[in-house]
Amino acid sequence: MAPIPKNIIITGAGGFIGPLLATRLLDDPGYRLILTDLVEPVVPAGVKYPQNATTMKGDICDPAFVSTLLASARPLSAIFIFHGIMSAGSEADWDASLRVNVNSVRDLLLALRNLYPGVRVIYSSSQAVYGQPLPPGTVTDSVTPTPEGTYGAHKLLTETFINDMHRRGFIDAFSLRFPTVSVRPGHPTSAASSFLSGMIREPMKGEECVVPLRDRDFRSFLCSPDCLQENLVRVLNMDGAKLPSHIRHINVPGVSVSIQQLMDALAKYGGEDKLKYLKEETNPDLERILRSWAPEIDTTTPLKLGLVKDESADALVKQYIDSLNA
Repeated sequence: MAPIPKNIIITGAGGFIGPLLATRLLDDPGYRLILTDLVEPVVPAGVKYPQNATTMKGDICDPAFVSTLLASARPLSAIFIFHGIMSAGSEADWDASLRVNVNSVRDLLLALRNLYPGVRVIYSSSQAVYGQPLPPGTVTDSVTPTPEGTYGAHKLLTETFINDMHRRGFIDAFSLRFPTVSVRPGHPTSAASSFLSGMIREPMKGEECVVPLRDRDFRSFLCSPDCLQENLVRVLNMDGAKLPSHIRHINVPGVSVSIQQLMDALAKYGGEDKLKYLKEETNPDLERILRSWAPEIDTTTPLKLGLVKDESADALVKQYIDSLNA
């Protein structure tokens, strides 16, 4: 007899990372997914076991919907919490960020404690928890997060709540501090870092992308969709005892990449003619957010935990452009 599939909920499943993970898990008969978002999620095309996915449209801020959602997943093996207001959107609307990025996650965690004590929780935090003053060079595990934006502050609030819930045995949790994921397919988002995908994606469609600062040496910490997908699956199956009970964050590995390196890779793999679609135009609000983030983060700990990382800016861009020709 085949084993019973493990029930896994993915919130924010109408975004980018949810379908990325679902594509991987639905190629494995050992998982049954409940995909939920404010808009009706779509089961990824081309997966081997689409029948193992259920979609639920609803407001994760609504306690009645949360109750229905959790009841549909009985018995629940794990939940990926991906929903949220992104960086620039959080800065523009503090109350919306508080409601979605803090309150809804807190209420969801408390409901999980009551219904499924000890369940595996993977929370999507962000390296936006880091802000100035940052040490010169690489940010290590010893650097205290000092977020300078609402998005990072609200992520850090939730990380602290998760740390204590895990320590008390209410949940079995990891908080993943994501780098900027590049190159994302699709459309621009409300993230301050959206252009770091757009400056490759849009020129490849013959469309303009605005780079919101005039500094080609500016560096960001990036990871590819493929590496992120692999690392999510590895954390799903990771031994919870690998981290201290009160420190549950992992800095997801990435590579430090400059705007110039991305431009060079675009020209190399997409063609020199694509550079004409890049428009460098300072946006002071976005630049302030971007410059508050760490340009490079030490990957020693996550690599010891068994996570993987990309090789270079070239590899990130080539992966995306190759996917367009697949």
